[in-house]
Amino acid sequence: MTARGASGGGTGGTAAHSPMLARLAGQRATGVLLRDTGALYLDRGAVVHAESPAAPGIEVLLTAGGRVGPEAWREAVAEAGAECAVGRRLVERGRIAAGELEISRLGALHDASYFVLAPAAGPTRFRHGVRHWFGSPDGVPVAAVEGEAARRRRLLERLWPHPELDAAPVTPAPAARAAGARPPYLPRGQAAVLGLADGVRTPSAIAALLGRPAFHALVDVRRLAALGLVETPRPGSRPPGRAPAWVQSIGDTPDAALLRRLLVALERL
Repeated sequence: MTARGASGGGTGGTAAHSPMLARLAGQRATGVLLRDTGALYLDRGAVVHAESPAAPGIEVLLTAGGRVGPEAWREAVAEAGAECAVGRRLVERGRIAAGELEISRLGALHDASYFVLAPAAGPTRFRHGVRHWFGSPDGVPVAAVEGEAARRRRLLERLWPHPELDAAPVTPAPAARAAGARPPYLPRGQAAVLGLADGVRTPSAIAALLGRPAFHALVDVRRLAALGLVETPRPGSRPPGRAPAWVQSIGDTPDAALLRRLLVALERL
């Protein structure tokens, strides 16, 4: 079963409404909807899980976030993964409270759905009967999932309307790279993102290291860019990267700082 999703201009527009997804919800279908940007798992027409390469999965949010130990997680997957009951096993073994697990699951669901429902996400396919290994608890209505994805996209546009930041390596601006230049008033989340920004890691990679949802990192990156602490790449330009080795090897002398500023100016031209 294959169809094209609604077209869109780019990741910065409103979330694409998927006619296929609406039809599957009306049919109370169970299975997995696949797009280039990830997958939505349905149970009787409602969304129970979502996965995307751009978003840390629930296992990352639980283990890297410190809610469940890595060994306890591996044990639950080994014992109950084939039965699609990993979540239930974690609760039964007392590894995590049911309410806390549900909050984490819904957070991961909406985080990944934001990317899965991105405009121009490519062809849409559906495989009937496929279940997620985590289990199938109460689902979220399709309309609510699409509405939340659209709300998040509008929020990012209001913060700093440059969607190219979402997938590009996060590069500190020259003002942020200077010693002692980072504002002391930055909230903890933004400071953590800026501390991991190296011109190579994307917002999604930074989110995985921090054990946070990817959307939270996107919000922090947009706010940092609005403050002038993160470089905003021009649409269509190559992703920003590290300075060449010959610049990095000079050291932190005043001449090196001048060369770095010249390099940034040349790259902008």
